[in-house]
Amino acid sequence: MRNLDITTLRSFVAVADNGGVTRAAGFLHLTQSAVSMQLKRLEELLGLELLDRSGRGIALTASGEQLLAYARRMVALNDEVIGRLTDQAFEGEVVLGVPHDIVYPAIPRVLQTFNANYPRVNVNLATSNTRQLKEEFNRGTYDLILTTETGEGEGAETIHHMPLRWVGARNGSAWRQRPLRLGFCRICSFRPVALSALEEAGIEWELGLDSDSDRTVEATVSADLAVGVLLEGTQPGHQELIDHGGALPRLPVQHINLYGADRVREKYVEELAELIRQSFSALRPSHIRAVV
Repeated sequence: MRNLDITTLRSFVAVADNGGVTRAAGFLHLTQSAVSMQLKRLEELLGLELLDRSGRGIALTASGEQLLAYARRMVALNDEVIGRLTDQAFEGEVVLGVPHDIVYPAIPRVLQTFNANYPRVNVNLATSNTRQLKEEFNRGTYDLILTTETGEGEGAETIHHMPLRWVGARNGSAWRQRPLRLGFCRICSFRPVALSALEEAGIEWELGLDSDSDRTVEATVSADLAVGVLLEGTQPGHQELIDHGGALPRLPVQHINLYGADRVREKYVEELAELIRQSFSALRPSHIRAVV
């Protein structure tokens, strides 16, 4: 098997573009003898005469003209591969905001696919709560954000629905106690939803924990000292969905909303938004079963 050498092809293209070995050597920062030797090796490899040396200058033969088109493409492709895989300079950035509880499993897959398609675009991922994400988005901090909301927010695109469920410690009993002890972060968007449902159902409750830390809430609920509310499928392994048989009120399905996709200007931001849509639509069937 005979293999063409990119360095030799580059010299051949330079000779064709510059009209001779002398100028090509200067362009390539090589000696004339080095360029001439590369051309000779190329002709010997192919068994063809590529240059017509009968005149005062150098011209391409018919075979040389045919090779030139291939050589340009091969050199350009080589340079593209090297540049894409080794150049770490970013050519663009997308700032994406996502609530803590819906980062997994969709977002890592989105980022992996996007990076393969746009390796020189940096995605700056920030996680927060829905309220803060919307406030920062309105101030222009983010290009795209996801939110969890009871309805479709103004200017938002609903890309998925997820049931909101009561959660507690594995084999726990805190959900049976009255008043019901609750564990929520102060800024949790699910907190007013759960409190409204309890009030409407006439169930007494008290805050067993009022913290700014998601980890503190998680530990308290996991210790069976309170119950919490999470999107179905996002509960950690040391918690479980409470099978309360109707003792607790039904909670509304949450909209996963995408903001910003209607005002993007860069193609790669549109691509990121589409990958987010596809990833969430693949999580589960679009219909939501009735839950209690």
